[in-house]
Amino acid sequence: MKKASLNDIAISLSVSKTLVSLVLNNKGDANGISQATQKRVFEKAKELNYKPNQMARSLRLGRSETIGLIVADISNTFYARIARKVEETAEKQGYNVFFCSSEESVEKEQKLIKMLKDRQVDGIILSTTQNNTSAFSDLLKEKFPFVLIDRNVPKLNSHSVVTDNLGGAKELTEHLIGLGHQKIGFMTISPSHLSTMQDRLKGYKEALKQNNLKYSPKLVQEINFNQIEEDTLEALKNLIKPPVNATAIFTANNSIARMCIRKIKELNLQIPRDIALVSFDDIELFEFNYPPITAISQPVEDIGEKAVEILIEQIKSQKQKTISYKQVVLPTNLKVRKSCGSYLRDL
Repeated sequence: MKKASLNDIAISLSVSKTLVSLVLNNKGDANGISQATQKRVFEKAKELNYKPNQMARSLRLGRSETIGLIVADISNTFYARIARKVEETAEKQGYNVFFCSSEESVEKEQKLIKMLKDRQVDGIILSTTQNNTSAFSDLLKEKFPFVLIDRNVPKLNSHSVVTDNLGGAKELTEHLIGLGHQKIGFMTISPSHLSTMQDRLKGYKEALKQNNLKYSPKLVQEINFNQIEEDTLEALKNLIKPPVNATAIFTANNSIARMCIRKIKELNLQIPRDIALVSFDDIELFEFNYPPITAISQPVEDIGEKAVEILIEQIKSQKQKTISYKQVVLPTNLKVRKSCGSYLRDL
């Protein structure tokens, strides 16, 4: 079947092609076209199954109405939830989304940014693996719209939407201290320069200091992103055995926490009888695990929604000479469950 065109609609209604174009681009009211005529145009377009030429539309509007989303690991529940909200919010604004995973690789992230720009996306939302401002110099010079989510880059002037990583980590550590734990292991993940990992470690250290507990580098274990299973097992052994003798473990993200649950069982240990376990970042699994895992909950949907709003605002105001950067920090929420032994104190 031949694809219907604006001209086909115009001929069938005995009106001009210009009139049809104005109506289908929602400019009928502004050009004094009656509601009755507009209704006839929309109905005929639907009847003929008219599909607009997206390329022509993009050239006319000066934008492609597509955005890119780059996250570290799309298979991680945290990023998957963000991606879903980004897509949902963007769709309401008339935008499509390209999804990409950098797999915590600086080189791959840079290639993905170039690929998305080559595809003429109007802007990019990204959870970056970079740790220096030079990686974004070209984007800033071109005033190309982008928003950082989850992670910040030190000294970079950019739009960003993150959570209160330092405050949340401090609250989670203080919860463990309040239950009597004095030797608290901290498991972070590579690359350790990520702002999220830095801020969570800082919050952990601040909580120890303010409660007169000595910080020891032996209590901190770094897990390689590409070998979580092996490194988590080794880290657990290092923390549990003498001379460290940790009684609780703070995992800096849900991936490490999930692996800890498995490896603790493999070591024939029980949570919280033998070791307490908490996670920064809450996922559904933790609520239904036995015992349920105490965790810091992040406003995941809010991150995705706010990032899209800021990005589209940038896209629509690109001609502005000065930029007022929006740097949003969202609060976290401590979900107290039974993985720390807190319920034993109530017996």
